[in-house]
Amino acid sequence: MELTQLKYFQALARHGSFSQTAKAIMVSQSALSRSIAKLEKELAVMLFERQGKQTKLTEAGEKFLFHVDRVLREMEVARQEIIMDHGGEGSVSVSFLHSLGDTYLPLILSRFHIRYPHIGITLNQQNSTALTEALMKGDTDICLCSMLNGADIAWMYLWSEELFLVVPCSHPLAQKEKVRLEEIDGEAFITLKPEYTLRQQVNQLLDLAESQPQVIFEGDEVHNLISLVAAQLGVSLLPHIPCTEQMGVCYIPVAFPVCKRAVGIAWNTRRPLTSAAICFQQFTINYFNSHQDV
Repeated sequence: MELTQLKYFQALARHGSFSQTAKAIMVSQSALSRSIAKLEKELAVMLFERQGKQTKLTEAGEKFLFHVDRVLREMEVARQEIIMDHGGEGSVSVSFLHSLGDTYLPLILSRFHIRYPHIGITLNQQNSTALTEALMKGDTDICLCSMLNGADIAWMYLWSEELFLVVPCSHPLAQKEKVRLEEIDGEAFITLKPEYTLRQQVNQLLDLAESQPQVIFEGDEVHNLISLVAAQLGVSLLPHIPCTEQMGVCYIPVAFPVCKRAVGIAWNTRRPLTSAAICFQQFTINYFNSHQDV
């Protein structure tokens, strides 16, 4: 019995047809069929009922799947642990949202480089639509982002990021300890373009507060938005960007609605991660698991 046979069996159990499974795992249908037939011969039991083009697990198949899932899960854990200890070479491509470049990303990269000095990192800054496409096409290994939509994209929560009302220091709201978003109804508003996840979340929060500020500018770069706020052209709703208070802006916590967004790590489950990508994935997950106050 070979590991490949178990993987093929698991995939067929999941997809329910030889044609769909062969396409999903990128092997010929005949090779898949031979592997399953060999496995059934070795076990001396039928694992699948053939119903036209569809397959269904037999009772024996259901029992076998339970153990196969556990074995493959343990094998993957063992593989990742070995790679984490000894896989300190190669390169990884990491993509991230525009609004994350000034917050935790530099810290993660710095700590990762100390732990794995011989792993090279390629960075890409993109919006959520481009991040999804890059993962699906295999143009990037790992994404740091809000939750992405995609059948083959896995996403794991890392940290929660608070959004603040950003105003010029001369603004009447600048002296308040907290604000409600309804207080900026009708105000000039500076924000990201509609394709950005953060913009979509901001729109939802404004709708929840029944607040309708007047959008006067939609941009790509968070620093540009803050510069326009500092120029007293409007207000914005953004995560805190370090060292920007000196530009003449104030960050005010929002009392209602709760303004937070979840940030996580994403990867394509259909594309095996390289050892370098696994090192970055597991290092990042472990880092935030050990820093629950983030």
